[in-house]
Amino acid sequence: MAPSSSVVPMVLLGLVILLLGVIVPRSEARPRAFFVFGDSLVDNGNNNYLQTIARANAPPYGIDYPTHRATGRFSNGFNIPDFISQQLGAESTMPYLSPDLTRENLLVGANFASAGVGILNDTGDQFRLYNLGARRVLVTGSGPLGCAPAELAMRGKNGECSADLQRAASLYNPQLEQMLLELNKKIGSDVFIAANTALMHNDFITNPNAYGFNTSKVACCGQGPYNGMGLCLPVSNLCPNRDLHAFWDPFHPTEKANKLVVEQIMSGSTKYMKPMNLSTILTLDARTHS
Repeated sequence: MAPSSSVVPMVLLGLVILLLGVIVPRSEARPRAFFVFGDSLVDNGNNNYLQTIARANAPPYGIDYPTHRATGRFSNGFNIPDFISQQLGAESTMPYLSPDLTRENLLVGANFASAGVGILNDTGDQFRLYNLGARRVLVTGSGPLGCAPAELAMRGKNGECSADLQRAASLYNPQLEQMLLELNKKIGSDVFIAANTALMHNDFITNPNAYGFNTSKVACCGQGPYNGMGLCLPVSNLCPNRDLHAFWDPFHPTEKANKLVVEQIMSGSTKYMKPMNLSTILTLDARTHS
């Protein structure tokens, strides 16, 4: 049976927001739209077009990307939105500042994330997303703030995570989840989905060997203690096998770690995904709009 509307658009917030599709008439049905808002964890290259030092447009960034070139992603390869796009059966979202972005591209989504961006402190902006047509909004919490190599280098003691920052994350993420679930109650629909990425990361930070990593402390690219000082530069230390490291640079996960996070986003239990994981959402949406 032909769908009566497109499967609703999705948004990824980092805080990250993933926005999935707006409903359109049958005659205008098109694939699920996917919009991304957030920071450097999900930036696909917008900062390449901004006057900022927060860029990832030079080697060794992108060393494991299909083109083996820096794209503006703060990763050695794919990031979280890339892997979600693959799960949706779509191409990666393009940076909204890219001169190559066309109207046709916008119909299936775009990436509005920018490295260094802050987060908003009121829920009204979430409601505005809903009023603009967002029907699935995936919001990620903070990561393991105190365990990044940059924090180990600056604040950690004897290789241990910064207790203060870890405590802050442990307080923030449950409150974010509760806020999103309350928003859903007000709307009367499971529009907002909370992804506890701190717990996802903590799994392989506390037990890296179980996930095929040799270390979750030392970044692949960087300098100083734990390769956690400064930026990842062409002159930085660079590990030969990125898949053995949980962190790519002082702040950002490797491609492999990003993939593990998306696997939990897709199929994780309610320990990680509330009220449900993305695979369940896609199945429900396919039934509703078929």
